[in-house]
This record gives sequence, structure tokens and C-alpha cells, in this order.
Amino acid sequence: MKCTLISIGDELLIGQTVNTNASWLGEQLNNLGFSIVFGAVIPDDKAEILNTLYKSSLNSEIIIMTGGLGPTKDDITKHTLCEYFETPLVLNPEIEKKIIYYFQSVNRPILKSNKDQALLPENCTILPNSRGTASGMWFEKENKIYISLPGVPYEMKGIMQEYVFPKLLSKIGGEKLVLNKTIRTHGMGESFLAEIIKSWEDDLVQSEIKLAYLPSPGIVKLRLTAIGINNERLKDKLELATSKLKDLIPNEIYGYENATMEGVVGELLIKKKCSLATAESCTGGSVAKMITSISGSSSYFNGSIVSYSNDSKINLLGVKNQTLIDYGAVSKQVVEEMAVDVKIKLKTDYGISTSGIAGPGGGSKDKPVGTVWIAVSGKNGVVSKKLTLGYNRERNIHVSSLSVLNLLRLELLKI
Repeated sequence: MKCTLISIGDELLIGQTVNTNASWLGEQLNNLGFSIVFGAVIPDDKAEILNTLYKSSLNSEIIIMTGGLGPTKDDITKHTLCEYFETPLVLNPEIEKKIIYYFQSVNRPILKSNKDQALLPENCTILPNSRGTASGMWFEKENKIYISLPGVPYEMKGIMQEYVFPKLLSKIGGEKLVLNKTIRTHGMGESFLAEIIKSWEDDLVQSEIKLAYLPSPGIVKLRLTAIGINNERLKDKLELATSKLKDLIPNEIYGYENATMEGVVGELLIKKKCSLATAESCTGGSVAKMITSISGSSSYFNGSIVSYSNDSKINLLGVKNQTLIDYGAVSKQVVEEMAVDVKIKLKTDYGISTSGIAGPGGGSKDKPVGTVWIAVSGKNGVVSKKLTLGYNRERNIHVSSLSVLNLLRLELLKI
């Protein structure tokens, strides 16, 4: 079924509030097999709401609205819906009791505007809000479903999960199953990856599996979606497709679903019974932060040396002054010495290092902004890699951190 998502609120249009509701709803509905065909962000304006509702009804079976249901005067969605569906507002005694009880339980005075939230369109099906005082509403008109929900994300998600999703699935025949599998890759940009796996992607169409590319800095997630009535058959289809992809890009796939690079590396270090230390220059401790974000990382992570200046590289790590003179701080030679030295200094099985020009300034013709060297020193010796990134400092630091952890992951897989 085709869906439209309408987000109501002046604060969304001016950027005061980030519209997380639309992204969450879009993902959840897509995972359940619904098709999002239109989305709109509109102000708290009656004419705009009415116009958007009319336009949405022309190409969607389901219209979901969020926002504009609060107790203040600028929250006009409820009154506008009464006009659109030609129905009066009526007091719902059960909702009124619930609102009164809520304010009494938190020892707060109840205002008329709070009680007015129990005034609801007469011909709607009320969607109870277990997390707040603004009820959701379900309307049906001319074979279209209209759903109005509060804009507070916590409340909206509660109503969707408790009432709306089950109700929608029953409408389309709840026997249909939707299974997803997310494959996480690192090391190839979206367009290059798409070219490499083109034949595999063509085969997905024959298997009736949908593919979505979900790129972010340093990572491209591939989400596979299979829809059918047999759970085991759907699982088998997804596993077969995943297996074929692993044959094509074995080094680029680092995990599945919600796996993180730092989590995957941590699991490998535990499995291989190895310890780790980091020496960071351009990443400034970002790699160590990623590693220690994992609970239990103290069992394999000994520590980090952030050697930002040349002097600290010499004094803290033991990088040779002559190496710095001959090759410069951003070089294969220096980053390899850093990885070896930190492994020795902190007495670990593996040492990893980063040195580069994060930007936006500091580059040269030979070493432009975005030039980064990473290295791993371990049981198979020392390996290093040059990265050529862009001009965004934050992105360069993030991608460099991911890349050095991935280089370590590949080395750990060899032992």
C-alpha cells in the first residue's frame, strides 16, 4: 500500500527541531512492506494542512500525520481534521479521566488547555497514548486511511508500535511477512561498489529481493528485503544472496545488521586472544574512543598515545628524527614506526597508527589535504595503507579511524 508522511510544525521548517519522526516512520513502514510515495513538511496552517491532505489522498491509501496535537493555541491539527472530515469535536470522558489522573499523579495543576486534549473528533477511532496526554486519531474516508499522531517522538513511536502497526497489518492481511538483512561494507564508495556487484544485483531481481544502498561516511550498508508468506523460504533466499555477495567482496563486508567496526574488531581480538594499543596523530584519539565505546574493551585494549606533534612522536613513541626529516610526518615510514613503537611501549600484540592532514588547511602539492597514512604492526609484521580523502576535517578523521580498524580486522583474520 502507498503511504504519505506529513510532518506538521513551524519548528521543523525553520530547523529548530530535526524531523526524526519522518525518517523513523519511513524505515519502519518500508520494513513492513509499505511503499512511501510522498513526504511533506508543512507549517501549522489550516489551509496548508487541508491542501496537503487533499493532494495526498490522490496518490496514497495511507496518510500519516505527526505534530500539531499539543495543548497550545498554535496546535491546530485537531480542529482542521474536524473540518476535513466534517465532524464536531466531542469530549471523551475516558480520555479526560486519564489526563486528570496523569496530572494528579505527578502533582501538577491541570489547566483548561490540558483538559481540552480530551476533545476529539466524533467520527475518529481513538489511538490511546500511554506515554502522554495527546491521543492519536484514525480516520477512514473514501477507502483511504488517515492517521494523526503527536509530534513528540517518544509518544508517536509508542502509538505506532502498540496500535497502528498491528491495525495496518490486519488491513493488508497480516499473513504477509517482510524480512530484512543489512550487510555492512567498508572500503568502496557507493558507485564503485555498485559496479562491482552489478551482476549480483541483477540476480536479486530474479529472486524477488529488493536492494537499498544506504551510504554514510566510510560505510555503505546494503539492505536486502524479501516479502512472502513462508518465513524459512525468505530466510534461505536472503542467506543465499548474502553468501554470493561474500564471494564477490569478501574483504569489504565487515558485519551485519547493527554491527559496528569497533565491535567486530573487539570480538576478533577476544577470539584471537590478542591485545591492542593505538598511536594517533591526525585522528587525535578518535580511534581509542571508538575502541573504548565497547563494554569490556579493557580486556584487550591497553591504551593510546596521541602524538600530534613531531616532538611527541620522537619523545613518546621513539620515532626516529631522521625518518621525520627524510619523509615527513605524513608518510609510510613514520606511520609504520609509530605502529611498531606503540606496540613495544605498551607491550601489546598489535599496534595501529594514523598520521595525516585532516584539513581544511595544511596541505601541499605533494601531500594535499585528505592525505592520510594508516598502519598495523602485529604477528604478521607491518602493513600500511595510504588514504586519499577530501577536505572535510570531521569526515576525514572518522573515515581514517574506520579504515585503520578495518586494516586491523583484515590482519586479525589472517591468524
